[in-house]
Amino acid sequence: MNEDEIRQHVFQILHRIAPEADLGEIDAAQNLREALDIDSFDFLNLIIALQEKLGVSIPESDYRLVQTLGGMIAYLSKTV
Repeated sequence: MNEDEIRQHVFQILHRIAPEADLGEIDAAQNLREALDIDSFDFLNLIIALQEKLGVSIPESDYRLVQTLGGMIAYLSKTV
C-alpha cells in the first residue's frame, strides 16, 4: 500500500471522527488532536479504526510517533 492509499484511509476515518474538519488544511507536522480539536478518546478511536482497517498493530508506546499526519503516514507506510 502506498502513502496516498494510506492517506485516503486515514482521511476516511478522520472524517467519521471529525466530520466538520477541513482535512485538506491539516499541516503534516501539526498535532492531529490540536488541528482537529479532538480529545484523547477520539484519538484512541482513530488508532483502533486504523488498526482494524489496515490490519496493523500500533502499540501504545508508538502513539507519540503517530500524533501528526506526517508521522502517521510514515509509520503506517513502514507497517502496512
